[in-house]
This record gives sequence, structure tokens and C-alpha cells, in this order.
Amino acid sequence: MFGDLMGMMGKLKETQKKVEATKERLNTVMIDEQSSDGALKVTLTANRQIKSISIDNSLLTDKEQLEDYLILTLNKAIEKATKVNEAELAAVAKEGMPNIPGMDAFMK
Repeated sequence: MFGDLMGMMGKLKETQKKVEATKERLNTVMIDEQSSDGALKVTLTANRQIKSISIDNSLLTDKEQLEDYLILTLNKAIEKATKVNEAELAAVAKEGMPNIPGMDAFMK
């Protein structure tokens, strides 16, 4: 009984290390997004850190339009990054979960 418990604890610690390594790796996964006309481009990591913003000169004359472009484009990029982040971390966490009967129903 204690052997099983110790084995599960070891597996959980190993999974925690894998999750941390995955988070580090996600810092190198870049997500690119741009406005529909390509006038604004953003790049962020899968951990949702903005790495670059490129603004076409045509947007610099209209502050309100630039703000709208930033909001829409950043939100799309953040949504994409969040999906990648959650999928990667969920895969690592599920892989490392101990085999507990009946838990499959909660992992869907």
C-alpha cells in the first residue's frame, strides 16, 4: 500500500517537473497574429508575453483606429496563445497522472 502511495508521489513530482519544463519551452513558442488588412502585426509567446508589435504608418494618424486594431489583434493572439498553452499543459498533466480507477471521467 505504501509502495503505491510512494510511487504515486514520485510520479506527481516527475509530472510537476515536466509541467515546469513545458512552461519554459512555451516561452519559445511564438504566436503571430495580424489585423485583417495586415496594418498591425503582433507576436507573443504561448505563455502570453508580447514580443513584438509592428504598426503600419497609416495607423499612426488615427489614434482611435490604432487602439481598435490593437485591442482586436492582441485579443485574437492571446486567444490563440491560450489554446496552445492549455493544450500543451493538459497533455503533460494527463500523461503524468497516476492511474486511479474512476478518474478518467473527470479528465474529459
